[in-house]
Amino acid sequence: MTKTLGVGIIGCGNISTAYLDLASMFKGYEIVAVADINMDNANAQATKFDVRAETVEGLLAARDVDLIINLTIPAAHVEVSSAILKAGKHVYSEKPFVLSLAEAQELGELAKAKGVRIGSAPDTFMGGSHQLARNLIDAGTIGNVASGAAVVMSSGMEDWHPNPDFFFQKGGGPILDLGPYYICNLVQLLGPVKQVTSFTGMASDTRTIGNGPRNGETVPVETPTTIHSVLSFENGAIITLLASWDVVASNHPIMELYGTEGTMNLPDPNFFGGELTITERGADPVEKSWDHPFNVPNFEETKANYRGAGLADMALAIGEGRPHRCNDDFATHVVEVMTAILEAGETGTVMTMTTTCERPDVLGPDAARALLA
Repeated sequence: MTKTLGVGIIGCGNISTAYLDLASMFKGYEIVAVADINMDNANAQATKFDVRAETVEGLLAARDVDLIINLTIPAAHVEVSSAILKAGKHVYSEKPFVLSLAEAQELGELAKAKGVRIGSAPDTFMGGSHQLARNLIDAGTIGNVASGAAVVMSSGMEDWHPNPDFFFQKGGGPILDLGPYYICNLVQLLGPVKQVTSFTGMASDTRTIGNGPRNGETVPVETPTTIHSVLSFENGAIITLLASWDVVASNHPIMELYGTEGTMNLPDPNFFGGELTITERGADPVEKSWDHPFNVPNFEETKANYRGAGLADMALAIGEGRPHRCNDDFATHVVEVMTAILEAGETGTVMTMTTTCERPDVLGPDAARALLA
């Protein structure tokens, strides 16, 4: 019988609630403790979810913790993940995995030396609709995918977030913050990226907070907030990715893929489910569906939220001795793609990738059910 891994969390901000709240849905792991540099935050989550509060140092040394989820701010990801690996524990990081290719490779080498594994969010590409898309593409339903477009646009995080500063600092911006959802999904659908290029800019060098106790306060913008990029994939597909926090409204489809025999319209890869349609040659659009557990709405009545699926897959894969889907090669390649997009915008060049990865295994309905408690 596969061992249930003891899991700890470092970082008790808002996102920790989702992991703690949904953990009981999955097999393979149990969250036993939480830690934060602010013990008040750790104690509050520990009390709310009936787990143990630890200092960061205490959690790293805890004998009942096999794997630690890194939920710190992106700028701290490499430092915290490195400490976890050095403690001989597996690490599962929130997105973005790290902020540079060098950091990703450094962690990969450390994990190999310690004999432990790295995993990284997002795991939304394991959702029912996105896995159905993968199944249909692999079956040749729309023929060979030649091109496509992915669009993530809004007016900015300052409209709703009470402390949006870090979104606009180096290491923030729409590519590193939301890009992982889109690029991970494209890579699991089409395979690794070969080259990228882009143009980047920003509509304003400050942002005004529109809510909360800091309402009306301005914050500086230090990273591009509009990015128009082109991704050339190893399989020959060419995808346009538009990412902007400078858009008041948009009617662009969120993600479309154009094949030689049809067009696929995909739901938002920020979520696990949603409507998927296929328009085959000479036909009207047809909605496609299948009986996949990660497509069942369980959040705000209409949305599917199965955050932790990637962690469950990792925990079970460790016991079964198989690769996990949200693995470090996959995450490292996505980091290189994202940072290359930003560098191409600064330099005006075409960037060739130095990393590659295998597409994660398909997570069909039965495989998904096997992750559920």
